[in-house]
Amino acid sequence: MVFSSLLFLFAYLPVTLLLYYNIPNIRYRNWILFIMSLLFYGWGEPLYILVMLASITEAYVFGFFIAKHLPTNRKRARLYMILSLAMNLAALLFFKYCNFFIENLRLLPFLTDTIAPIEGLKLPIGISFYTFQIMSYTIDLYRGQTDVQKNFVAFGTYVTLFPQLIAGPIVRYRDVDDQLMTRTETFDLFGSGTRRFVTGLAKKVLIGDAAAAYYEYFKATDAFADSAAGAWMVMIFYTIHIYYDFSGYSDMAIGLGRMFGFRFLENFNYPYISKSITEFWRRWHMSLGTWFKEYVYIPLGGNRVGKLKQYRNIAVVWLLTGFWHGANWNYIFWGVYFGVILMAEKTFLLKFLKKLPSAVQHLYSLLLIGFGWIIFSFTDAAAGISCFASLFGIGTSTFCTPTIAYQILRSLPLLVIGAIGATPLPKKIWDKLCTVDWTHIGAIREDGNEEPIRMEQTFLPVRGKIFAVLTTAGTFALLVACTAYLVDSTFSPFLYFIF
Repeated sequence: MVFSSLLFLFAYLPVTLLLYYNIPNIRYRNWILFIMSLLFYGWGEPLYILVMLASITEAYVFGFFIAKHLPTNRKRARLYMILSLAMNLAALLFFKYCNFFIENLRLLPFLTDTIAPIEGLKLPIGISFYTFQIMSYTIDLYRGQTDVQKNFVAFGTYVTLFPQLIAGPIVRYRDVDDQLMTRTETFDLFGSGTRRFVTGLAKKVLIGDAAAAYYEYFKATDAFADSAAGAWMVMIFYTIHIYYDFSGYSDMAIGLGRMFGFRFLENFNYPYISKSITEFWRRWHMSLGTWFKEYVYIPLGGNRVGKLKQYRNIAVVWLLTGFWHGANWNYIFWGVYFGVILMAEKTFLLKFLKKLPSAVQHLYSLLLIGFGWIIFSFTDAAAGISCFASLFGIGTSTFCTPTIAYQILRSLPLLVIGAIGATPLPKKIWDKLCTVDWTHIGAIREDGNEEPIRMEQTFLPVRGKIFAVLTTAGTFALLVACTAYLVDSTFSPFLYFIF
């Protein structure tokens, strides 16, 4: 089940909200969220509920052992932490990477006929996300940054919570531990969550999916093999698609969390306005970056060690980041690609970039980001290399064919909307509307004084209600537009479901 489906919007979500808000006790509300989240997760593959429940149970039990021995025997507590992490990672490695390792080992002549991939082995949806969340609990508990969770349902709710279960954001346990048992739901928070959810839905359905259609068209027709313009369209539309798809999902997850009283941290901060790749990775998928920084980079020494070890730490983090994204060499190369750029920026490139005009810095970042998305999107290495070469006219017969020119003209409105929507401008306009001083009007006094007339304070609630009504109407209209699109569209899962 996905958020951008009619089944979720008009059946699952209303039923879950109805059950949740008709039970006053927060402990029983956690039961509702736990059970409904398991239903959400198991809708397509019920068997993999058992895999997730096994991971939850293992971490929950080991949590007691860690907490018991932490004050008196830290080595024993550390042993239990390692065992817990190893068991969770073992499940991730088996389901996600087992066949990848086997297929690469089969390239060795003496192993070709000895081993074979496991047939029928499917990747449990979202296993990378919920594994990292479970690990954050175990590590934070060992570090003394959180208390042991004694309520199994509360811990299970943290892991399985359907808003962020499938594709994040990756919520660290210590960021929500208090909310699991003491959260407060309010009308304003629910309304804010609804607006955020619908905004994310529109980003995914109206922009992300439309960009995906163009990307698939240019890629499927091998437009990049014939012309440089075709290759640029492949890169540009994937760049738009992955941002609106993933940030749209994060908006929806954050909005849904607010509907149930949870406050999740932001996952995106306008990454495409970055002036360097270092800045980009502070703005893109921030929850993943924070996880690797907290649990890998800093424990390795972070920036507190010598230059060579700093480079080693960066290399380890980015090799793991690429590997985390998928069991394919293109993801590993993608991680190495960004790791090398970040090392270069840390060494000398950032100082040089700061001397350049702001527009040049933006162009530098966007080009390198786009090149990275080509590596990321092509699991077929030969096709990816061909597309990258075509960007510079290598191997193409012309810069632009009439068919591609026509498709570019057709897509111009989407390109403009996608570009503007990826900047803070729409939010700035919205924030301005929200903070307008409704106690003034622009009328001129009868005496000719151009100073606006100050309204009586009694009119303020009226103006506020008008703005609230307009906001509600706009949100509803956006939902109707998304629904109309979904009725006439095919199934379109989120990109990060595969991770």
